[in-house]
Amino acid sequence: MLGNAVLPDGCDYTFWGKGVSQGHSDAIRRIEGVADARQYTIPVESAVEAVRSGSNPELTTRQKHTRECFVVAKEGADKALIEKTIKEMPNYFADYDTTVHFISAEEMKRDHSGLPHGGFVIRSGKTGENKETSHVIEYSLKLGSNPEFTSSILVAYARAAVRLSREGQTGARTVFDIAPAYLSPKSGAELRKEML
Repeated sequence: MLGNAVLPDGCDYTFWGKGVSQGHSDAIRRIEGVADARQYTIPVESAVEAVRSGSNPELTTRQKHTRECFVVAKEGADKALIEKTIKEMPNYFADYDTTVHFISAEEMKRDHSGLPHGGFVIRSGKTGENKETSHVIEYSLKLGSNPEFTSSILVAYARAAVRLSREGQTGARTVFDIAPAYLSPKSGAELRKEML
C-alpha cells in the first residue's frame, strides 16, 4: 500500500523465502507413507534481480519461486510414488520446479527443526514527465522463527485494539486502517522525541 501510494505508476512483486512453508509442509505430511516433512520456498535469484533492476518483468509462478522438500518416509513406503504425488499436487507444487530429498528422522531433527522464513515485497515504479526515472522500494523480512514473529504481530495489533477502544472507537478495521503509532509500545510523545 505504501509503495503504491508513493509510486502509483508501477508494479508490485512478492517473493517468499528462503523459508519453511508450514502449510506446504503439512500437505506433504498428509501423503500416505510420509512420516515427516519440511518444505522450503526459495526465491529465484534471477527473478529477484530482474525486479530490483526496475525493468518491471512479467513473471510466472514458476519463474519466481522454487520448492525444496525434505521428506522422512515411513518404513517400506513407495518413495517414487511420494515424490510423484508431491510434484503433481495442485495448488501446492504442480506450478513450481520442485526438488524432493528423502532423509532420515535424525537428519530432519538435526537440520530442519526450526521454522525460519522471510521474503521481499518490492514496488518498482516510474516518475517524470515521460516516465523516464525508475525507482524501487523494497521491504524485506528475515525471520528466525515464523511463528514467533507472527505472535509479535498479533501482540502489536492487540495493543492497537486496546488504544482504539480507549478512544471509544469500535467496528471492523483492516491493517491498512491502523496507524503505526497505535502498534508501537511507545507513547506518541516518545515516538516524536525518539524517532521523528
